[in-house]
Amino acid sequence: MVQVIEDAISGKEGTSLAQPLWRAEQIRTLEQRWARREGCDTYELMTRAGAALLCYAGHHWPQCGNWWIFVGPGNNGGDGYVLARLARRIGLEPLVIAARAPALLTGDARRAADEWLAAGGCVQLVDELELSSLTPPDLVIDALLGTGVHIPLSPSMTKIVATINGLNAPVLAVDLPSGLNADTGRAMGALVRATRTLSFIGIKQGMLTADGVDGVGLLDCDSLGVTPDAGLVPAAERIDYPALKSLLTPRPRSAHKGSNGRVLLVGGNLGMQGAILLAGLACLRAGAGLVRLCQHPSHGAVSQVQPELMSGQAGIDEDWAEVKVVGPGLGQDEWGRVQYERLVRADGALVLDADGLNWLAQGPRHQDNWVLTPHPGEAARLLGCTIAEIEADRFAAVARLQRRYGGVVLLKGAGSLICDGQRISLCDEGNPGMASGGMGDLLSGIIAALLAQGWSASMATRLGAVIHGEAADLAAAEGERGMLASDLLPWIRRLVNPTQ
Repeated sequence: MVQVIEDAISGKEGTSLAQPLWRAEQIRTLEQRWARREGCDTYELMTRAGAALLCYAGHHWPQCGNWWIFVGPGNNGGDGYVLARLARRIGLEPLVIAARAPALLTGDARRAADEWLAAGGCVQLVDELELSSLTPPDLVIDALLGTGVHIPLSPSMTKIVATINGLNAPVLAVDLPSGLNADTGRAMGALVRATRTLSFIGIKQGMLTADGVDGVGLLDCDSLGVTPDAGLVPAAERIDYPALKSLLTPRPRSAHKGSNGRVLLVGGNLGMQGAILLAGLACLRAGAGLVRLCQHPSHGAVSQVQPELMSGQAGIDEDWAEVKVVGPGLGQDEWGRVQYERLVRADGALVLDADGLNWLAQGPRHQDNWVLTPHPGEAARLLGCTIAEIEADRFAAVARLQRRYGGVVLLKGAGSLICDGQRISLCDEGNPGMASGGMGDLLSGIIAALLAQGWSASMATRLGAVIHGEAADLAAAEGERGMLASDLLPWIRRLVNPTQ
C-alpha cells in the first residue's frame, strides 16, 4: 500500500495529457496551416487519423474482431471510412453503418467513402438496417459527429446516439464523443458515452469540463504530426499536480513560522462551525505558519478541536494576518454581514468563498487583491443569471466573472476553471466523491496557505486547485461514496511535500 501511495504522489502512475487546450476553430486553423506548410491536402491528415485509430483499437481491444463503425456526414465520418478500409486490410470485416448515403457526402469525407467502396467494402444505412438481427459487436467506433456540433442533434442523430449507448460493447470515440460541443463541453441534446476517446491534433477545451467529463471516458491525443504555430495561442491550458508539483520546493533550513505566513479565517456562524474548522485545518496542512479563526462567539475555543488553531475575536488585531479568508460558514445574518463589510476592504490578500460570495453578489465591487472561488450557483448570483446559463459555457462565465470582479476567479465544478485576466486554466483532477459538504472550505484554506507562503494569487489558485483535486483522487481509492472532506487532510500534507 505504501508503494502505491508513493508512486501516485511521485506521478509514476499514468502520464499527463498535453497541456494546451484549443477551440474547434483553432484546430481547423492548425490543420490548414499545416497543409499549406507541408504542401499537401488535408486528406493526408484523415489518412493518418484512420491509421492512428487502427493502432489504438488494436492496442486496447486486441481480442475484438466484430467492429461496428458508425459514420456521419462530415470529416469525422471520413476518419471512420479510412479506419474501415485499413481494418479490412488486416483481415477484419467491420460493419460500416452510415447516417447518410456515401453519394451525398462531399470533400474529404466523400473521398474516404469512395476509397472504402472501391476496396470492396459496403455501407449499411442506419435507417435500413435491423440491428437486432445481427451478431452484437465487441467494439463500437463512434465516427458520427466531430467538432462542428453547435446546435441540438436532430431526432435521427439522437436515435443513433441512443443506439450506440445501448450496445453492450466498449465504445471508441473518434476525436470527441458525438453530440459534444467542443468549445463549451455541453451535450447538444444527446451524447455518446465513450469508453475511450482518441482526440486528434490537440485536446478540445470542452472535453474536460461540464458534460465532456462524462462523454470522453479515458482520453488520449494523437497530434498526427501537426505542431502548433508559434503565433497561435491556446484558448486555455490544462493543469494537473504532476505538471505543477515541482514548484513545491523544500523550505530553507532557516524557515520559521513567521516566514510561512499568517492567515485569518472568518466564518463559522451558528450551526456552521465545521466549515471554518475544515478551512483552518486545510490551511495548516498546506503549510501556513500561523492560522487564526474568527467564528461566532457562541462557539467554544477551536483549540479544543485542534490545538494548533488559534482563536480571535472579531475586530481585534486583524492586521496581524497577511492573508484573510472570508466566507466558510459565514452565514447571511447580521453577524455575517458585519464580518464581511469589515474585511472586504481590508489590505492584503483575500480569499472569498461561500457566503462571502453571496454578500459580494448583493453589492458587486471590483478588486485585484482577492481570489474568488464560486460554485455554479454562487457564480449565477454574482452574474445575475441562471445556473443553466453558467453551465452552458463555463469558459465564458469564468471570464465574465473575472472582468466584472477582478482578481483571480476559480469556477468550481467538473473541470474547474481559473481565470486571472490573462489566461484560463482548467484542472480536471477530482472525482464525484467531492460532491459533499466541506470540500470547498478545504480549497479556500489551501489557497490561503499558499498565498501566505509567497505564491502569487494566480499561482496559489492553480496550485491549490491541483492539490485539492489530487488529494481527492487519492482519498477516493477507498471509494467515492461516503468520502468526507476531512479524508483529504492527510493527503494535502503529503502533496505539498512532493520531494521529501
